[in-house]
Amino acid sequence: MEEIKRFLVTQEAFTVQANVQVIGKDLLMTITGGNVAHIGTVTTFSKETKAQTIRFPSHDGRFHKDDVLAQALLDIIKDELPGNCVITSGVHVDHITNAQIHASFSMAESLGQQMLAWMQNHHFDNEKPLYYTNGEKPS
Repeated sequence: MEEIKRFLVTQEAFTVQANVQVIGKDLLMTITGGNVAHIGTVTTFSKETKAQTIRFPSHDGRFHKDDVLAQALLDIIKDELPGNCVITSGVHVDHITNAQIHASFSMAESLGQQMLAWMQNHHFDNEKPLYYTNGEKPS
């Protein structure tokens, strides 16, 4: 059964949370918060690949920018990742202020620090998949 861990941080009158689902050695994360949770961006990363992001359409011909929060968090945890990582991000604060925009970056960093401490003390599944070798094929 997959485990889900939740991290929270509140500043400037809004809360951002990160939920982490452990799937074997891989991590599926959701970063949400503010008044309207959503999936604005999807960021993927592994130690063998660079981070890649898909931004969904937002409003007035714009695209969501929530990946800046995912990237801030990822920069902190990437060296400790046990496997692949997928991060969905969607934080919307109605009539956001400049102070709240600036706070969102330190909030993402705080979530990253909390997550890093948890990862350093968490035992991830060490079971490795078995593959066919030497020309073996399914019978």
